[in-house]
Amino acid sequence: MNGSAGGIPSPPVNGSTSSLSSITQALELVHSPRTSNENRQTASEYLETQKHQPDAPLNGFTLSCDHHQPPVVRHYGLSLIDYTIRHRWTDESRELLATLRQWMLALAQGLLAGDPSYIRNKIAQLWTEVAKRSWALDWMDMDEALVNIWDKSLVHKEFVLTVLESLSEDIFGREDTAAGLRAGDLNRACVEIFTPAAVLAELFPKRDNDINVRFETEGWLSRITVLLDQCRTQDASAVESVVTKALATLKSALQWCIRKAVMVTGCVVSIIRSLTSASVPVQLAAVEALNSLCSQLNFEDDEFRALVCPIYQKDTVSLIEKLYEWSIVDATNIDEAKYLLSKRLSEMLSNAGNLIDEDPLALPTSSDLNSFFNLLITVLHSQSLTVSIPVLHTWVRLLASESIGGSDLFLPFIGPLLDICSQRLVRYEYFPKDTEDQIVLFLDEDIESLPERHAFLGNYRRFCVQIIEIIVQRQPFEAFSYILGHVDETLGTLYAREAPFSAQNYTRWSSPVMRADAHLTVVEAALKGCAHWVSTHGKSPQQDASNLRNGLTHQNSMLTRLQEEQRTTMENNLEIWGQNLLAQTFEDPVIKQRIIKVSVDLCTQALAKKQSFALKVLEHLLTTQVSENPSYPSYSEVVRELQGFCSYEMKRLAIRYPDYFVTFYDQLEAKINEIASSLNMDEERKVSMSSVLFIMMHRSLSIDPSTREARLQSFVIPLKNAWQSPLLNQSLETFEGFCNLLRLHHLQNYMSQRQLQKYEDWSALKLDDEGRAMQAEVNEAPKQLPFKATKYILTASTEKLEKPSQTYDIACALWRDEIPAILPNLLKFLRYAHSFYNPENWTGLPEELRSIVSRVLTDRFWQSGISTESRDDFYAKISDTKSTVEGFASSVRSSIRTVREASYQILYCMSRFEEQFYGYGDLPEALANALFSDAHFLPSHQFLSLLSFARSLVDDCPCKFYPNFIPPYLIALFSQLDRKTSAEWESIEQRKEIKTANEDLTTEMRDESVLRQLTYNAVAMVASLLDPNQNDTTFKATNSKTSDVSKTPVPTLRLFIVSSPAVLEPVILFCTHALRMRDTRSCSIITRTLRYLIPEFIDDSAIAAQIREFISNEVLKACITSLHEPYFVDMQSDLAQLISTIWILYSPKTQTPRQMLLSLPGMTPEQVDRTGDKLLRIPGTRQQRALVLSLLDNIRGVSISELGKLPKPNPRKGRSAMQERYMKVDDHQRKKDDHLDLFGVAEMFGQAS
Repeated sequence: MNGSAGGIPSPPVNGSTSSLSSITQALELVHSPRTSNENRQTASEYLETQKHQPDAPLNGFTLSCDHHQPPVVRHYGLSLIDYTIRHRWTDESRELLATLRQWMLALAQGLLAGDPSYIRNKIAQLWTEVAKRSWALDWMDMDEALVNIWDKSLVHKEFVLTVLESLSEDIFGREDTAAGLRAGDLNRACVEIFTPAAVLAELFPKRDNDINVRFETEGWLSRITVLLDQCRTQDASAVESVVTKALATLKSALQWCIRKAVMVTGCVVSIIRSLTSASVPVQLAAVEALNSLCSQLNFEDDEFRALVCPIYQKDTVSLIEKLYEWSIVDATNIDEAKYLLSKRLSEMLSNAGNLIDEDPLALPTSSDLNSFFNLLITVLHSQSLTVSIPVLHTWVRLLASESIGGSDLFLPFIGPLLDICSQRLVRYEYFPKDTEDQIVLFLDEDIESLPERHAFLGNYRRFCVQIIEIIVQRQPFEAFSYILGHVDETLGTLYAREAPFSAQNYTRWSSPVMRADAHLTVVEAALKGCAHWVSTHGKSPQQDASNLRNGLTHQNSMLTRLQEEQRTTMENNLEIWGQNLLAQTFEDPVIKQRIIKVSVDLCTQALAKKQSFALKVLEHLLTTQVSENPSYPSYSEVVRELQGFCSYEMKRLAIRYPDYFVTFYDQLEAKINEIASSLNMDEERKVSMSSVLFIMMHRSLSIDPSTREARLQSFVIPLKNAWQSPLLNQSLETFEGFCNLLRLHHLQNYMSQRQLQKYEDWSALKLDDEGRAMQAEVNEAPKQLPFKATKYILTASTEKLEKPSQTYDIACALWRDEIPAILPNLLKFLRYAHSFYNPENWTGLPEELRSIVSRVLTDRFWQSGISTESRDDFYAKISDTKSTVEGFASSVRSSIRTVREASYQILYCMSRFEEQFYGYGDLPEALANALFSDAHFLPSHQFLSLLSFARSLVDDCPCKFYPNFIPPYLIALFSQLDRKTSAEWESIEQRKEIKTANEDLTTEMRDESVLRQLTYNAVAMVASLLDPNQNDTTFKATNSKTSDVSKTPVPTLRLFIVSSPAVLEPVILFCTHALRMRDTRSCSIITRTLRYLIPEFIDDSAIAAQIREFISNEVLKACITSLHEPYFVDMQSDLAQLISTIWILYSPKTQTPRQMLLSLPGMTPEQVDRTGDKLLRIPGTRQQRALVLSLLDNIRGVSISELGKLPKPNPRKGRSAMQERYMKVDDHQRKKDDHLDLFGVAEMFGQAS
């Protein structure tokens, strides 16, 4: 029965009057402020039970169609109908379903202008829900019904537009279960009614017309376009609502409509005309519709010219520019509507600019690109970086394009781009809190979360740097002259308007430092661009000329000589500028550090051939010695950083110029020794500077081999002897001996005698003389061990070492005998450092003092976005409590942390030698025992460091050692990882359930944040091992010189793990438990990884059958359990896809998935079998997910907002998907920056104490 057939039923006159009266009274109780909580709860429960009554639909219609009823009563009536449609549709008779459609028509036709918008929207929602279930199936004349309603009034037009927009979104945009079940039919029906009949006939002359769902020939694109044109001549306020809805409908439809239909109807021109409206909501809706069009790709030339190019025309650009200038707001008085319009205009212009690069040859001559690019520059200058960043990103893309960025069209914009990018490289995150800077005020308005702000500003700086790089690469001579002139001017006036430098009142990120940092960052970007230009045109000017001499025309020869002269001139000018930079004197250690960084970059990039300049830079580094001042701890901390930085940069130079520097070896050695003596350096700094000499001797191939070997041995033999000393061997026989080495053996007695468990605040408890003496011993003990020296020399042996190479062979030979000598005691150190966190090893401590152990081992660290105090305040507090009991505990933790992290670094460096490390005796078992036997006792943030290191050893293992190394190592790792994360998540959930009045929420938030990071890193490792789309870790060939190695296919690490049941078991077990961990990001990765893993076990082997049964039972159970919980409501699509994958691939092999589903409450064999049969027949993943979600509809979780108890949260008001992307670290950047960080998670935490 069609929905428009027959008469409209009248409300009942008897039979449910008492029911309606009770419902009305219950609603009054629920919404009355005078109702008691008990009565309100009783009334709410009664209203909920009414949804399940047989007469609920009829009662709902009766209440909702009665305009005399209060809106809240009518809305509840609509919710009764909604429940029937959503939850009882398949159980109701055809007659009732037809009646429901008739009610929808009656309600829609009876709409009044005075009805609240939520009533009209709810009726439109009911219409949409009915359409998704019966349109184009047994409701064929829905389009006719919509057209008839359309012709009634503006209110009815708005209703129809709401229905069309909802259908478009649910069918094409959202992951809607009801629409997904009938995706094919609904897709075709939507295209049919939106597209003009003439367009369909032209494009698809042989299409099947047996099932006709359209009414009349225009189609909804035409009707909506006509409506927009008609409304332009009417009062803006009178038509604002319907025009806004019309534009919103077009925004949705433009994502999927046939582009020929969009061209024929001329709706793009109508959208552009809507920008002239005086209504901000209409302007915003028009901009979003244009953005919907511009965000698409793969336009044909005629489509591009007809649909997109009107945006580039002079009149349109002028209109958009005026609209943008009108939308600009002040950060101290923000008009939210206008500010949102600015953001959306920027995004639309960004996408429109990106399309220019898609097909620049298709641009018609009527396009005014010069005006368009000027508009992009205008938007780029916005004081709101949120407005500016989309256009900034577009400039990166345009400049990088050979066809666009390489043309003369961009020459006028180079200066403005360099200016704005130089200005915006300032580190806004370090501005003072009371600043009135407009950019910072906008940042405060747009981004509350500190991690998001850091990611956003990092992305903004990255785009600025890329623009500078590209400009210098394309115009190196002009750009460098421009950039260096501005840098000289800035450095010369850093303190012109500032107080003189003072160590006493030192602030790391003072205004002069930030200005210097920004402009020196510009130079660094320019040097990278210059390096790209040199690599493009050849590293040697003379070689360029030689290569091009033959066959060149006279004109080309002249051009080549001119380029050679320009390059030589540029290099000479850069050398002079670099010398002048080194000659400048600044007292601030941070500015000194930045100047050093730029100078070394000059040596390694633009002036790579200027060895004499590199020597001057090295001399500058050796003479840059700033003394600490204990009276000023903030200043002294930065001075220490400068000292370490100088050592690191000297190593960079030594790696780059070993053959040149080694000729001055004796003089450099004498100079280093002189500096070490005169400054009374500690042992660590001495070793760090000596490692520079080691690098020169190791990397130089011009020196006599015997001389090199003798000098290199002089560095490593003392290390070997230190690791094999009898005292060390004896001490490391027991845990007690280990504690004695670190001077921790008296710790338990001291805590017991002082009854420290009785004191709540250790930071207020001053140390006595004995405590201060013990603390001094604990601080000094690690310095007497060979960790630092070994770490520095091993790092110098392996850093940036190419394999295979002669220097790599030299290093392997040097450490061949030393690694076996060091490893045994090193592994003992590491095992004891981990077991120190096991309370069972604190023997002899009375039971009442056991609580002290956890307090001693609890790190203090600052975490971005969580800690309530600033980073500087945190470090000041740490400094102030050094002489307290808490400071003593911090010294104990620091001692253990030094051993642990130095051990990681040494092992990591050893792994670079592959054969010597992975081939060592019983390494796998010994290493796994040392690393993981007590790993679950480590705090989560320390386990995070362990996981980062552990993963690096897996990634670097050569292929031939996989069978021996991988099984014991990964089994132990994932067993402990599963144990740790599962226990911590359980603890977090228990703490949430048991709240206390004095609970420290900051600590709870910090713990949960760290646990989420640990969980994410763990599942990311699983994905790298098992996901074929991420896994690029292959069996690595060893350092073989045979030429045919690359010809031999090597299996992936994934294949090895999948074919090793013993290894796979703890990995899959961890994955199963990860499905229940309350972190949607991690859960999403695991569901994808498991989907790719499941097809590996469809064969008939016994092992495959065993794994199949586990997945069909435990994994499926975990999926269903998570699907049931409201927390995972945003994960339901991923979980449903995993469930469907298990069923499709495994149900033909085993009955376990069917039995698991049948064990669910209310599940019948008919339901399961019917869904299972459809899953095996339907190839589309969207429909597969919809089938699973439909089957499990009665058990899957519902969010609180969907229950109607709370409005759906919108913490990021006005934030679009594009803006969300800029709040995250770019994946490519994350991989590029991914390195072994053994000192905590640098982006999240401050240094632990």
